[in-house]
Amino acid sequence: MKQADKSLLVDQSAELLAVLQDRFEKNPHRHPILTWSDIEARLAAAPGKLWALSEMERTGGEPDVIGYDPATSEFLIADCSAETPKGRRSLCYDQAALAARKENKPQGSACGMAEAMGIEILDEERYRDLQKLGVFDVKTSSWLKTPEPMRKLGGALFGDSRYDRVFVYHNGAESYYAARGFRGLLRV
Repeated sequence: MKQADKSLLVDQSAELLAVLQDRFEKNPHRHPILTWSDIEARLAAAPGKLWALSEMERTGGEPDVIGYDPATSEFLIADCSAETPKGRRSLCYDQAALAARKENKPQGSACGMAEAMGIEILDEERYRDLQKLGVFDVKTSSWLKTPEPMRKLGGALFGDSRYDRVFVYHNGAESYYAARGFRGLLRV
């Protein structure tokens, strides 16, 4: 079981690390110049990050390393499931949108769930970068981090892949769909 302090038991950590290593080794095109030993060492030093990864895995995200940010010296780990994670769908964009809905409210919001999990929602740039590493969201769509001016006007961005092309579009932030969730990013 996960502990209240957002850490994993030793056997849970070992099991999760084995899953992550296997995925890392099966998908070298996502991180051609990175080594698993560097990732594992960074994760071992950050148990809270490992807990966040377990939440990404538990909700169907299939997290994998997708790059390194030299500006922050952080490894970037994102949801690489073929479709938006099953355990993170039917959510409106954020808490303000959830509060604004008067009826037929969803169970939560993408921003609220991401915050509880300790991850970020992918922004448009990272979403497009992810799509260069594979084909994602051909049957689903994913909420994207929305610029504040757009959000203040009531809108929010989402992305998907159709017809061999990545599309980014808008919707009311309070909307929610069974096929729309969100993809997360964890910096380690």
